[in-house]
Amino acid sequence: MDYQKILNTIYEELSHIDLQGEVASYIPELAKVDPRKFGMHLYVGKGEHFCFGDSTEKFSIQSISKVFTLTIAMQLLGENVWERVDVEPSGDPFNSLTQLEYENGIPRNPFINAGALVICDILVSNYEDPKKELLSFVRKITQDENINYDHKIAASEKSTGFRNIALVNYMKALGNIKNDVEPIVDFYFHQCSLAMSCEELAKAFMIYANNGKMLETGEKILSRTKTKRINALMQTCGFYDEAGEFSFEVGLPGKSGVGGGIVAIHPDQYSVAVWNPILNQKGNSELGMAALEKLTTMTGLSIF
Repeated sequence: MDYQKILNTIYEELSHIDLQGEVASYIPELAKVDPRKFGMHLYVGKGEHFCFGDSTEKFSIQSISKVFTLTIAMQLLGENVWERVDVEPSGDPFNSLTQLEYENGIPRNPFINAGALVICDILVSNYEDPKKELLSFVRKITQDENINYDHKIAASEKSTGFRNIALVNYMKALGNIKNDVEPIVDFYFHQCSLAMSCEELAKAFMIYANNGKMLETGEKILSRTKTKRINALMQTCGFYDEAGEFSFEVGLPGKSGVGGGIVAIHPDQYSVAVWNPILNQKGNSELGMAALEKLTTMTGLSIF
């Protein structure tokens, strides 16, 4: 299959279309990103790479980072993670407080903000420096020591992150947060500020497409069972309250972030990352979703 020709066609068909959404503005630093940025990187399971546009430019991965922190938590606790967070789609906005009251402080899944904050609490409990451990993990699975936090983004998130602070306090009142609030939200704001390119994200997510193993080295990062669990959660919960639409249009497990990035995987086939910062009303990259729909249509490779 001529993957580069397919990607070139996607770029030609989508790069000049008019978009209806807007760049995320509730985090001030994200509002400064050039809305015309558009890149895509496809990493095929034979070790081949294909790309277009701004695929090597770093951007704030935001909620995509939740897959990495969940992976580390599952390495530490295994199935015990699910005592603190559920595995159901939320059907509500990603930063909703309402659900927690009805469900006694147990978030619906680890990819909404409340669930990701519980995962942060787990890592704060287990590591003296969770920010260092997360960075080490991401650098390992990408084999790239140049990945870092964007401290301007982290500070910008902190300056407006009152709802996330409220979520932690509320869950602490309900008994599902074990540590002080400050180190949890500090870690959370930093994980969301991770700066990575489409190329780096596609490399990182290859472990989820390759049964938990790094493609280049063969090193096992996750068991097949844990990899299956994470892929299932990406399929059902990876796109805020638009996961059903993504499954319908694209047909791949994946995760989005309000920085405009989307990563998706096809088990045993490929991992792919796409970036454009203009978001639709549900907080997902409008152009990114269109690009991935075209990819699975033109290749005939979705999981359905």
